Amino acid sequence: MTSTVPEPVELTVTDTTTAEWQDFPVPAIGAVLEHVPLYDDPETGMSVLKMVYRAGFTNPWHTHPCGHGIYVLSGTLNTHQGTYGPGSFVWFPEGGSMEHGATEDGDCTFLFITNKPFDIHHLHPEE
Repeated sequence: MTSTVPEPVELTVTDTTTAEWQDFPVPAIGAVLEHVPLYDDPETGMSVLKMVYRAGFTNPWHTHPCGHGIYVLSGTLNTHQGTYGPGSFVWFPEGGSMEHGATEDGDCTFLFITNKPFDIHHLHPEE
């Protein structure tokens, strides 16, 4: 039997309770969302963010060249297909049209996970 010496990996750790929120501009709709970057994979472009949609905000009809998931931490995620509360994980396939945001009655805080580099294309940008 061959013995293998462990080679511990270097961890990436962010305390999301104390990390500073940063602006996440969405110029096409004149919005500035808030996020805490958690991880960006330089090889695949995959990323993980903690984000918040403020009460009543909706990111109108748009597409992404990446698939992305939203894991709801608190509040209610409002989508074109229904509403989802804490503990829900919603996967949005790459390339499809979608809209999502928070309900009128409260903020929605969530983890946002992409499978490759993020970009967004709004179908009817507000002017």
